[in-house]
Parts: sequence; C-alpha cells; structure tokens
Amino acid sequence: TWSEHCKHKIFNALIAYEGPAGRREKIDSLFKAFIKKSTDEISRKKPGFLLSVFKDNAGIFRFNKDWNIAVKVETHNSPCALDPFGGAVTGIVGVNRDVLGAGLGARPIFNTDVFCFAAPDYAGVYPRVHPKFMLRGVVRGIQDGGNKSGIPTINGSITFDDSFAGKPLVYCGTGGIMPAKLKGGRATHEKKARPGDLVFMVGGRVGKDGIHGATFSSLGLAEDSPVSAVQIGDPFTQKKVIDFVLEVRDAGLVGSITDCGAGGLSSSVGEMALQSGGAELRLEKVPLKYAGLQPWEVLLSEAQERMTIAVSPANREKFLELARKHEVEASEIGVFTKTGFFHVLHSGKPVLHLDLDFLHSPPQLQLKAKARKIVSKPFTPASQKDYSGILKKILFSWNVCSKEEIVRRYDHEVQGTSVLKPFVGAENDGPGDAAVLKPVYSSNEGLVVSHGLSPKYSKLDAYLMAANALDEAVRNAVAVGGSLEKMVCLDNFCWPDPVFSKGNPDGMEKLGDLVEANNALYDLTRAYGVPCVSGKDSMKNDAFVKGKKISVLPTLLFTVVSVVPDVSKSVSMDFKAGGDVVFVLGETRNELGESEFSKALGLKGGCAPAVDGKANKNLYDALEKAVSQGLVASCHDCSDGGFAVALSESAFAGGLGAQVDLRSMLLGEGAAFDVVALFSESSGRFVASASAKNERAFADLMRKHGVKFARVGVVGGKKLSVLGLNGRKILDEGVLELKKAWKSRRWF
Repeated sequence: TWSEHCKHKIFNALIAYEGPAGRREKIDSLFKAFIKKSTDEISRKKPGFLLSVFKDNAGIFRFNKDWNIAVKVETHNSPCALDPFGGAVTGIVGVNRDVLGAGLGARPIFNTDVFCFAAPDYAGVYPRVHPKFMLRGVVRGIQDGGNKSGIPTINGSITFDDSFAGKPLVYCGTGGIMPAKLKGGRATHEKKARPGDLVFMVGGRVGKDGIHGATFSSLGLAEDSPVSAVQIGDPFTQKKVIDFVLEVRDAGLVGSITDCGAGGLSSSVGEMALQSGGAELRLEKVPLKYAGLQPWEVLLSEAQERMTIAVSPANREKFLELARKHEVEASEIGVFTKTGFFHVLHSGKPVLHLDLDFLHSPPQLQLKAKARKIVSKPFTPASQKDYSGILKKILFSWNVCSKEEIVRRYDHEVQGTSVLKPFVGAENDGPGDAAVLKPVYSSNEGLVVSHGLSPKYSKLDAYLMAANALDEAVRNAVAVGGSLEKMVCLDNFCWPDPVFSKGNPDGMEKLGDLVEANNALYDLTRAYGVPCVSGKDSMKNDAFVKGKKISVLPTLLFTVVSVVPDVSKSVSMDFKAGGDVVFVLGETRNELGESEFSKALGLKGGCAPAVDGKANKNLYDALEKAVSQGLVASCHDCSDGGFAVALSESAFAGGLGAQVDLRSMLLGEGAAFDVVALFSESSGRFVASASAKNERAFADLMRKHGVKFARVGVVGGKKLSVLGLNGRKILDEGVLELKKAWKSRRWF
C-alpha cells in the first residue's frame, strides 16, 4: 500500500526546487500544485461537466443528459519488460477493469495503446528480450486481451528511441459509458460501501501470480527481477465478469465497486474500507487456484479478472443468483465495518489489524530538485540538393513509417460504433489523427479520442516536451472536429528515477525536469481550458544490464477525449478532390531540434518547438467552427516530419497529388529556408483543404478569428510538386512513390 506504485510518493512529496536563474521555491505536492489546481480552476468554469476526478478508478465526465463517460490510461512497463505478451494482456484487461470499477460501473467501449520501444534494429545492450521481440510480444498481448474481450482498439502509436531498450513504455487506455442514473434515480458516478455491507470478490481465483507486483513496478528493472510478479490474464473470464457487473449494477445491487489491481485484496478492500470506516476480511473464504498459499500471499496476490463489490445483506441472494446465471464465481469474503481498522483473519487467526489512517497516510517524502541548464540555439540549415530523397528517408524512418501491419491485428469494428477509424482515405490506409465513435445508437453525438507524446524533446527541454505532447493531443482531436469546450485529458508520466542518491547522481535534475513538465501541464491545460480528469505516474523506469544503467527519456503521454455534437460532420486527413485548395494553418518557425529531418541527416542541437497556448486556442476554436459549418474537406496535423510529411500523407491517403508554393507560407523570423518550411515541426499547425466553393468562406472565418494561415496550393494530379522560396521546383515526386516509401517497413 505504501509503494510508489500505489501511493505516488514522489508526486506527493515536499520538493525544494532550485529553478532557472537560481529561483527557489517549495512545492507541496506536484499533484496538488499543478494537476489538481488546474483542473479545479477549469471545472469552476464548466459546472456540471466533470462528475468524478482524481478519486476513483477512472475520471468520469458528462456525455449528455442521459449518459456519462469514464476514462483511464495505465502503464504496464515493468511487467512487459519481463514478459511482453503476459504483461500486455494484463495491462489492457486491467485498465478495462478500471472503468468497470469507476462509479457503479461503466461498460468498456474503446481501448487505446501507446508504446515506446527501442527500434527493431537496435544494436546495443538490453536486459532480457531484444526490442524487436519485445514489440512483437506486446502487440500480440494487446491483440489477445482486447479482441477476446470484445472491445475495439481505436487509437494509439509507437515511438522509437534507444532509451527505451531497458524498460519499454506500454500505455493501455480504456473508455467506458454508463447511464447517468439508474432506474431508481441513483447517480452512477457516486458509490459508497456502508457498515454491514458484505465484501464480495467476483471473477478469477487467487494464485501466486502477481505477488509483489506493485512493489516490483516501483523499482528499476534488474537482471534478477522475478517473472512471477507478472500476472496471468484470461480475457474470456473477464468478459463474463463485465457482463455480470453491468447487470447487477442495473439491478441496483452494487453499493460500491473497485477492481483488484495493484496490491490485490489488501488495496481493493483496504481502499473501500475508507468509505465505510473499516473492514473485516476472512482469507479462508477466498477461492484459490491451487492449495498451498500463505495468508499473506492470498492478501497480496494480483491475480487477474477480479472485482471487489460491496453488497447489502438484503441483496445477497439476488446477487448470487445473477452470478450463477453468468457463470461467474462470487465469494463472500468479509464485511465492511465502522471500527476504523482494516482487520484481516485466516481461519479465525489474526493476519493484520491496521488503523486506516495509518494504512493510507504514509509519511511525506522531502526531495530536492534542480533545473537543468537549457541550451537552445536555432540551426542555420544548409539548402539540400535532394529533397525527394530526404522526404522518402523520413517517410521510411521508424517513427514516421506506416504501422498498419501492427494496427490491423487489433479489432477496430467490434461493437459497431467507430465512425473515423485508425486508417482512413481512398484505400483506408492513411494515418488518421484521431478516432471518432458514436457510442449511443439513437444519437448522432460522438466521442473523439486522440493522444500526443514527444519524448524526444526531453533531450532539449522538459517543459517543451510536455507542452508539445498536450498540444499534439489537442491538435489531433481538433483536426477531426473535436471541441475544446467539451474536452478532457489524462496525464501519464513515465520518468527515470528522479530521487537523488549515490547511484543516481543526476536525480535532482531529473526531478527538476518533472517539475518543469508539470509547469507546462498547468500552463497549457489552463490556456486551452482542457481539464485533467485522471492520470498515473511511473517513476522508476531504469534498467541495469551488465553494470550499465539504461534510463528512459522523461515522457508524458496526454490522452484526449472530446464530445462532438454530430459525428456526420467529422473530417478525415485525406485530400478529397482535384481542385480543392490547400491551406497551412499556423506559423512555421525555425524549430528543427530533434526533428525527423535532423535525425535523418545526423544533426544535433537546435530548438524544440515553442507552444503559444493563446494563439493555438484561437486557431483551434476557429477550426472547430469551420468543421462544424462544413467548410473543411480534409485536415491533418503537422507533427513528426513537419509540413512535408503531413502534405505527403494527405496526398497519398487520398490518392491525389498537389501543387504547392512555399513562398506563400507564413514563416517566422529566421525561418526563411526551404528546409525549415518543409521539415520544421513547429506546434499548432495543420494542412487543411477546402473545396473551391468554400475557399472564401473558410478564409473569411480564419481572418475573423485573427488566425495566421496561408493558401499554399491546390490538390490535383498524381505528383507532389513544390516550389521553393526562390520560385524553383525543389520537389516533384509521385504520390505512389512516397506511399511506397512510407509502407516499406516489415514488422513480423
């Protein structure tokens, strides 16, 4: 219970921070000072929208007057490092249970998966499994867990960097839907275990798998880390548990519910005991997979597919009757009390008797953090002779190339709600920016699901890494028609050990990076008016191999979910018709630091993209209106690879070429280079197209909102033709050739 994994001690620490220019401050909990503070400020401006944040298994917000949405994203980094397949299965089915255990229970309607690995051709040292096989195992695990559970996987990405050779980052997310109220009028986002309620464990049996999983996940990966700490998943059993939970919820039989995750029954019952004021647990009543478990093992096992439910004694028989109907094992293992203690017994003998305040109030860590010196100087890039060759090289690169061979292994169609899928375009193989779902059959209202992460910018500036991650997530959602007004986000921090010690001499700088990333979260969520509703942190992402330490780049994943009033107006990223006009929305600056162009040419240094929250929000609001008015034919965000890659993807996804003139682009100070115009990864930008008849209305709307934009060309033909800043043709390549370069990677 006191592990870093369960109690987030670093995020709740008292931090003495020496910031830039020697500025000193005390931060009493990063979570309270930045994340919760931002959400509280935003929620006051949106009364009734956020229903349950930071206090349940998932964040819950209002979809419409009849339905609520629950969302959660988890990490399963350490288990996947030891057992890629098993770790991924339990990662995805585990986060499914988080939304099932949110409020009185939400039905899972979508999954997301975001991975960070070293590249499949990585040639350095690694702990147990080469990244190539790590990737294959994790993909198969997500496929097995998600597909067998009947939940569509609708959004995700894969990022490659050598820093992930030690521990991969495996983010698993789920969204669920629940009626706003049950038949008797009870709100579904509220729950409470009461004294006298029975403690029921439903679902799988308890075994030795997953014992000490929470503790193991709170440590760095070593060569002797136990594989037994990884749980064993069974998606079919969980599917039956989901159906059972939803029926007992609708029957009004659930007082409170949570999943058995990290810490097993010690955490699930121990946390629910706070609602009633105490609990008594009898371990001899817990069903086991096999004999021979010690009482402490029964208490701590993280065996999967289990939920803990508080049931009134009056509802006991009906509850058990429905369990038999669904062929789900339901065991009465204790009772909730008001003694103020968590009391655990085995065959009448005491195992544990702890005061709840003591159990849930570990001492506060006191840590020191120091800002890292930021060196940022723009490139003065040389002109290139072969822009076509460079573009193809970037399209073929691990971080840009098509992941279709991987993504097609996941079921996107089950439940029949997807409107915009992971791949779109004339041949359904263009990379979509975000997914759009229509979760309620009788309504055209929908959900947009997207994400953003930019760990590469941690090499330059952790603040800008976090700012770009949030901006990309929001940008992707807005590109398809998402609304900032009804948008929420989830923050998932994965960091190398940020606690200073003899073996971790740069711990204070890593903690300083964490402070700056939280500063960015606070600034940008407030600028966009997008509240965080849930999140997670994983703070020990280091591996030790043959005396060498491999630490991940500080990484922050933002997942965004937005409500849209009409899914029929959603916009995809592919060019639609010859004669359509091509626009670039937003300003392009000399920001080539850690860009795909820089990597392709082996360049170091440069500036990470700055993020202007005020200007970007203005653009995003204008674009949302343009989409809702039907003025946008296509829209694609500019990210990895910059304008050239976004333009290429929109072209070959639509099977159409384009003629573009870079002299029309809005270039910032010091950005008047063909290389910058093509490959800078400046934030807050889109490649959009509009029909000739909508060109004026679209442009007028952008001007009305004071948006920086430029008409740069026209759709047509089968080639991508680009005039440089001197008026000469610098790129003239067939879209099929560009697509071939993008799709040439083989993954299995």
